[in-house]
Amino acid sequence: MIEKLYPFTLAESKIIERVLDEDAIAINHMILPQGDRLPEHDANSHVYMIVSRGTITLQLDDQEEHHYDAGSILNIPFRTHMNVINTHEETVELFVVKVPGPRSMPKP
Repeated sequence: MIEKLYPFTLAESKIIERVLDEDAIAINHMILPQGDRLPEHDANSHVYMIVSRGTITLQLDDQEEHHYDAGSILNIPFRTHMNVINTHEETVELFVVKVPGPRSMPKP
């Protein structure tokens, strides 16, 4: 088999899982029901968020909150302060792609 499989969980409850973690790329899969959030943090790589279900609310650095629907791909620069929350009724599902993987990035 040439290809390599990276399974992820299908669910309705909160999930934050690392799907792939390599020097070149890292991929996380997240499911956030209404009111769930990630801890506030700084982006530890160049981040691409792929919203596959629901609407995610992001507050980056000193900006006001913005809302992004399923079908959106967001690019968040390295070291941007992030506040990620599901403020909407529908469950949010997203993939977070980090390029390169955080272990290849300079430490603060």
